[in-house]
Amino acid sequence: MALSPTAAQRRVIDAAEPVTGRLKGTEAQLAALVRRGLAFRHPRPPHDHFLTPAGHRIREAPAEPEPPKAPEPAAPAAGGVFAARVGGEEAVPGEAGPARLREVRSAWEGLLELRRMTRSDGSTERPCEWERTHLVRAAALALEAAGHRPAGPDGGDGYRVRATPQPEAVAVYEPDGTALRGCAATLERAGWQVGEHTEPRTRARYLLASPRKV
Repeated sequence: MALSPTAAQRRVIDAAEPVTGRLKGTEAQLAALVRRGLAFRHPRPPHDHFLTPAGHRIREAPAEPEPPKAPEPAAPAAGGVFAARVGGEEAVPGEAGPARLREVRSAWEGLLELRRMTRSDGSTERPCEWERTHLVRAAALALEAAGHRPAGPDGGDGYRVRATPQPEAVAVYEPDGTALRGCAATLERAGWQVGEHTEPRTRARYLLASPRKV
């Protein structure tokens, strides 16, 4: 059973990356979270630490108020907070090249590990509960991790993942038909159910994707 974190450990948990639960902290802080069952160390290099399902539950629960005390100097965050590219964002200087590829690969591996840990059979073939509650970010991470290019702020080629009024479904837009079918194949391999549709007004083709349940 996971033990409740201390106030300092709760701050580390709250600062975890929103998509993957990847943690930043000192070796002592991370090791303490592992001992409490709130984090795990990924077996592959660079051996990042990620929240366990128990750690995710604590992060999503309201924090208990702390008594007033003198502020502590915060440790600088390395590389900022990771966010999968959903398409249409402004380009961030330096957010490209090998460093970005490593970030995306590590985030995807962390998500697969979360799938494994939350399935009784250890399967990574279907999306986990976190993905079902963060549909746009989860689909975007699957696409970016597979090497698909997100659209820029001015449109043009590249994918765009958007929320839809339908429960548990996202829309994926990509002007190039071949690239759109490539996105469909990627999401299907990542455990999503995908269908191709046409917008009645613009006649644009798009994907409707939902996390597969079985």
